[in-house]
Amino acid sequence: MAGSSRGEGISFAGKVVLVTGAAGGIGRAAALAFGRAGACVVVADTSVDGGHATAAMIVEAGGKALFVSCNVTRDAEVEALIDKTVAYYGRLDCAFNNAGIEEEYLPLAEADEALYDRIMGVNVKGTWLCMKYEIRQMLKQEGGGVIVNTASVAGLAGAPTQAIYAASKHAVVGMTKTAAVEYGRAGIRINSVCPGLIDTPMLARALKREPAREEKLKDANPIGRLGQAGDIAEAAMWLCSGHASFITGHQLAVDGGLTAI
Repeated sequence: MAGSSRGEGISFAGKVVLVTGAAGGIGRAAALAFGRAGACVVVADTSVDGGHATAAMIVEAGGKALFVSCNVTRDAEVEALIDKTVAYYGRLDCAFNNAGIEEEYLPLAEADEALYDRIMGVNVKGTWLCMKYEIRQMLKQEGGGVIVNTASVAGLAGAPTQAIYAASKHAVVGMTKTAAVEYGRAGIRINSVCPGLIDTPMLARALKREPAREEKLKDANPIGRLGQAGDIAEAAMWLCSGHASFITGHQLAVDGGLTAI
């Protein structure tokens, strides 16, 4: 089924997986998918209600989940997130650093400093802080670990009316590549997934400004449809799995062929 998040053939039984930005959208889809695959899931988000709801969905489906409220832009909160993960489950095997924002739909010269700081704070600083403490934990434990960062097709090319967002995702790509090289011999694989046009609440908010764009966006993808959150969840799961054991420093575009044009 297109856009499903079943993760057939991939097991995370006995693995501890952290997903940030997991209160909805791609993060929720990924947390649920890891839970169905047997992982002990740590759900992290600033949205307490949404985060608890995601954790409850995992438990109701027979899985294991812990919700931790965390603002990824704050060093102490990210450090506490990793400490709570290890205190509760004993280790951290995989992390999907998915927390991010997209609030910019205007030419570069019309943006203001506050918008720049907010986007860079969540998308760049947040990803950096998460990797910082995840890597420190993975270096201490036997078996290393795997990290997947959510970048974007906007991190692979230009994105008109989203210059700051594109810059933030290019930064995520750069950090991903660099960290992969720095920690590969320590048994830590680090990749990024680069979503294209995905049918999420984030895209829905954008389409409220221009409702007529939805059909144009579908037509922009050679595959002929918008992506689903489950498409990204399955890609992240595969990158975290042993099926991708020789892949690190890679940016996996999950975009319906958009970047092939």
